[in-house]
Amino acid sequence: MNKYLKSLLKYFFLPIYKRIELRNLETKERSIIINAKNLINNRNHISTKINDFEFSAFSQWGEDGIISYLVENLEIVSNSFIEFGVENYLESNTRFLLINNNWSGLIFDMSKENISEIKKHYYYWRHDLRAETATITAENINDLIERNGFKKSIGLLSIDIDGNDYWVWKNLEILDPEIVVIEYNYRFGSEKSVTIPYDPGFDRRKAHPSMVYYGASLKALVKLAEKKGMKLVATNLAGNNAFFVKEKLLNNIVKEVKISECFREGKFREARDPNGQLLYLSKEEEIKIFQEMEFEEV
Repeated sequence: MNKYLKSLLKYFFLPIYKRIELRNLETKERSIIINAKNLINNRNHISTKINDFEFSAFSQWGEDGIISYLVENLEIVSNSFIEFGVENYLESNTRFLLINNNWSGLIFDMSKENISEIKKHYYYWRHDLRAETATITAENINDLIERNGFKKSIGLLSIDIDGNDYWVWKNLEILDPEIVVIEYNYRFGSEKSVTIPYDPGFDRRKAHPSMVYYGASLKALVKLAEKKGMKLVATNLAGNNAFFVKEKLLNNIVKEVKISECFREGKFREARDPNGQLLYLSKEEEIKIFQEMEFEEV
């Protein structure tokens, strides 16, 4: 029995109240898609600045808009994506591509409950999506992708695992993505090429109670991208995601930008106390936490 039929049967055997809840969610999401498409069409006529196209349909910040802009203005060969760290996929960088552009995809999350929830949703049987439970490490990433049938060229890779992002991308050899979206930690600043030391068991919550110690600097990611034949083309206005494109795909619309032109400090305040409660620390207070932490220059 294929996965689409299984997913469909699971839907019809759900309690009626749960089916109504899912149906209402689907209706809401259709409205989100329509509004996002209207936004794309309107902005195409008023601006050529990539950050003017930011919007969130399903992404946390403005990634949906930037990704749509890149897909529309690049000669993308492969209409497929892979995303790490999707939680329950309600917020993600690839769901708009899945539903609006009908791309195929593979997504990972370390929680079985999250993956189980994803497989109950309407989009799972309507689209070519695979969802796998996995804790991503530098050692297992290539095997995880290969056993799911993905090799070499894909349209987009999104990495947001709140920790070993740099090391996982560095060790990813089986893929040759055309676009990469990866989180950077602005607290490292724009001048340092650093990351957290590699630890396959890294847990952001355990590394420091504040949860602000994770990931890599933008400069470190830019250096790594260049080794993989990719160039920095944008960061989002929120100051936490960088966008890279294969050098051979750059054109008169999508161009390389320097770190000095697009590095942004985040205004979000995510530091927490040992009980997990938000502290609303200032940017300066969060950066001070880094002075007692360990870095690795790359």
